[in-house]
Amino acid sequence: MLNRIIHFSLNNRFFVLLMAVILLLGGFYVIQKSEVDVFPDLNAPTVTIMTEAPGLAPDEVEKLVTYPIETAVNGATGVRRVRSTSDTGFSVVTVEFDWGTDIYIDRQIVSEKLMTIAETLPPNVNTPVLGPQTSIMGEILIVGLTSTETSKRDLRTIADRMMKPQLLSIGGVAQVTVMGGDIKEYQFLLNPGKMKYHNVTLNEVLAASEGANTNTNGGILYEYGNEYIIKGVVNTVNADELGDIVVKSEAGKTVRMSDIAEVKVGGESPLLGMASVNGEPAVLLTISKQYNTGTIDLIHNIEASLADMQKNMPKDVKISTDIFRQSDFIESSINNIQDALLEGALFVVIILLFFLMDVRATAISLVAMPLSVLFTMVVLYFCGYTINTMSLGGIAIAIGSLVDDAIVDVENVYKRLKANRALPPEQRAKTLDVIYHASAEVRMPIFNSSLIIIASFLPLFFLSGIEGRLLIPLGIAFIVSLIASTIVALTLTPVLCSMLLSNDKHLDKSSKDAWTSVKMRAGYAKVLAWGFGHKKMILTATCGLFIVACCLFFTLGRSFLPSFNEGSFTINIATIPGISLEESNKIGERVDKILMDIPEIKTIARKTGRAELDEHSRGSNASEIEAPYEIIDRPRAEIMNEIRTRLSEIPGLSVEIGQPISHRIDAMLSGTEAQIAIKLFGDNLNQLYTIGKQIQEQITGVEGIVDVNIEQQIERPEIVITPRRDVMASYGITMDDFSKLVNVAVSGVVVSQVYEEGFPYNLRVRMDEDSRSTIEQLRNLMIDSSVGKVTLADVANIESTDGPNSINRENARRRIVISANVDGRDLRGAVSDIQHTIEENVVLPEGYYINYGGQFESEAEASRTLAIASVVALLVIFMLLYQEFKNLQQSLIILVNLPLAMIGGVLILWLTSGELNIPAIIGFISLLGITTRNGMLLMSHYNQLKAEGMALMPRILKGSEDRLLPIIMTALTSALALIPIAVSGTEPGNEIQSPMAIVILGGLFSSTILNLVVVPIIYYFCNRKKETV
Repeated sequence: MLNRIIHFSLNNRFFVLLMAVILLLGGFYVIQKSEVDVFPDLNAPTVTIMTEAPGLAPDEVEKLVTYPIETAVNGATGVRRVRSTSDTGFSVVTVEFDWGTDIYIDRQIVSEKLMTIAETLPPNVNTPVLGPQTSIMGEILIVGLTSTETSKRDLRTIADRMMKPQLLSIGGVAQVTVMGGDIKEYQFLLNPGKMKYHNVTLNEVLAASEGANTNTNGGILYEYGNEYIIKGVVNTVNADELGDIVVKSEAGKTVRMSDIAEVKVGGESPLLGMASVNGEPAVLLTISKQYNTGTIDLIHNIEASLADMQKNMPKDVKISTDIFRQSDFIESSINNIQDALLEGALFVVIILLFFLMDVRATAISLVAMPLSVLFTMVVLYFCGYTINTMSLGGIAIAIGSLVDDAIVDVENVYKRLKANRALPPEQRAKTLDVIYHASAEVRMPIFNSSLIIIASFLPLFFLSGIEGRLLIPLGIAFIVSLIASTIVALTLTPVLCSMLLSNDKHLDKSSKDAWTSVKMRAGYAKVLAWGFGHKKMILTATCGLFIVACCLFFTLGRSFLPSFNEGSFTINIATIPGISLEESNKIGERVDKILMDIPEIKTIARKTGRAELDEHSRGSNASEIEAPYEIIDRPRAEIMNEIRTRLSEIPGLSVEIGQPISHRIDAMLSGTEAQIAIKLFGDNLNQLYTIGKQIQEQITGVEGIVDVNIEQQIERPEIVITPRRDVMASYGITMDDFSKLVNVAVSGVVVSQVYEEGFPYNLRVRMDEDSRSTIEQLRNLMIDSSVGKVTLADVANIESTDGPNSINRENARRRIVISANVDGRDLRGAVSDIQHTIEENVVLPEGYYINYGGQFESEAEASRTLAIASVVALLVIFMLLYQEFKNLQQSLIILVNLPLAMIGGVLILWLTSGELNIPAIIGFISLLGITTRNGMLLMSHYNQLKAEGMALMPRILKGSEDRLLPIIMTALTSALALIPIAVSGTEPGNEIQSPMAIVILGGLFSSTILNLVVVPIIYYFCNRKKETV
């Protein structure tokens, strides 16, 4: 079949050229249409359920809200893990489904489960809300809003009422979370003394308030042939008019709302969160994108919309988009990968020109590169993949191999054409026949070597979880580009050879071999002769090198993925729970000043506390800081160390430093924004925290462990109001009356909406500040009874106590997490030391146990999968070799290249990072296929010469010299094209491909050099007794 393809191509040359041009044009069109992102879709199917429960303490939220929701969703189809956080007045339940499930079906399952428990939730708890469908890299832009004159309340109103609706109207935007400033609302601040004076009950106030500002529908009136809509316009935005609402009217006496309450426009209290930009108060808008949405185009659309909004804002309001802009990282990553591609292609051009010394032959070989790359882009586009660092990385790693098939074909065709030209005219064959036979001669090595390389990448497709989502697109891009290069070598390359190399003048001009070829063959002949004079020494030395490499391999550190360089720090800080939001903000301001003194940090934005319905729930004691940086004259690790050192000067502050996307990957893997999560499960929160502190102290001294933090699930101050039911009964006070007073007194009750210019604002009833600021004032609050007003202290016990700050659960068990990051050593080794330290020094009570989570879990699972899959790939490669050569011995001789490649791969890894991660393991697996190409070229030529009747030793010498040039060229083009990626491993976008490229680079060099000497010697030993030398 392959011969027919070659024959068809040579007989239909213009058709083949036309198809190549169409492919070029189609590829360029697809590139313009394809979405660009930093990574492939990494999303684990996850549904987040958020429930606001105003006024409830964490233990009440757990009991009344979180537990019923957990119970409903646990056991649902496809659920693999349920995590929850119960904070003050807020519940977040995260339901994680099995990889590969449909997120829309998952959301439908959760929605149906929630319907079954909606009626069981307490009446003052809001309806559970599903979080938006955003990707793990969904937060694409943080917009800062600052001003010099506009008030914080007006700034927040601009964000809520103007910016958020317009941003949500942009296609692709999933969510806009607003944080900071004061949320505008209309307030009735009740004065208990005046209520007592006017003998007004709380129920009367609430009844008057609820219908005070709602328009009424009067129906339709027909008169004079016209139809009139009648409506009662009750709604007003005037505080004085709201104050005229009648609360009570009897015996000629009317009590207005203004008689018993202060009516005003104010800010919501208590505040849930505060924000700042560069140390100044601000409002932050965090914009998240939907699934399958191009980030770069979306950010451009958002920025265009923001520019239009800016025109309608007060002049002192400034919009900042440089806080966190994911497109910067994407563009930087894609540009770095593109640069690596171009630099790799340049290396290939130089190598081909150097060895072939023929511009036409070089051009024919190079045609395979753009065609293969564009063909890959077309396939990825129609398969639904984006252009990202992984798909481009797969092409970049393959860039040198793309010309290998064409090189073998061109080199053989060129050699046969020159040999044919050297014959007398009457003995010369037709040019097309020469090209056909020359291409057919190498068709099987070309085809089978491509199949073997493809087989070596098959283990990638056995990966699951985030590592599979990350690396499978790389494998697809590599395999598709390699298939494309093979198709080009069997079709277009012979056609171009017939058009560009068959000219008699060109062949006469190039009749002599290039001087590089002559010199190399002469040098190689001497090396080979010396090698056969020292056969046993060479084999012994090679075995020794392999043993050394095996020993070094087991000393390498282990980790999951290399550290990314995202260009921005995400710094989480926390202090003692129970601290007020204002005090926490003051600590945040100190941190802001420290960070702004670091020269590399360009700008900072801080969120303290949380926003409304924010799935990234934080207490008032915690802050998250985004700090974009620019490397000037020192590495990122040194900047991080300075941040840790300087922030450690603030007493009682726990610090965790990461990066935006890395943090979210960690959170998806373990539920914690750190590389290592030590999960301690138990029932008693105090005991959990005590044991957790002990673990924290023990692991702090482990080498390479930094940012050791424990979740602040400790007790915080609480005021508990417990009704005395017998006394309440004697006063005729119902539990409903009691609950209303407690709710209105502190958090207040939203009774209606005030519509101002079409936008709704809450109308809240609450006791005034002077009536509820201290415990004593709470005791003196008045509650209505059958005998008049009595104090709350008369019917309830009010005492100060302690309660949990927050309660975290996983799979229906309470848990506390001790988190840590690793700096300066491998992840697996650090985790092993932690486990050993805990086993020796920490004794767990009955019913308590520890689980370890984080990146190392994925690394261990991926390593096991790759190990098994590699054995399968090796068997497939062996079967393909046996199918090609029909000889067990020859197949095994070719496989000798694998240990030869391992020597270089291990040595270069040991000399560089000293760390074996998943990309490096894939690099070793890739060498299974890539390095067999050289052995196949040698073996196939040995067999060809044997068929011609050549004796063993001359066959080895001539066959090795004949195949020297294609072996060296294919190895150098494959290897040198990887250098740009290998040496720029710290650049954005190259982090994952770099370890893979380093391993392949080292393996190719060692296997190529040793293959040219060791394989001929082994072939000699295996055949010397069977035939004459």
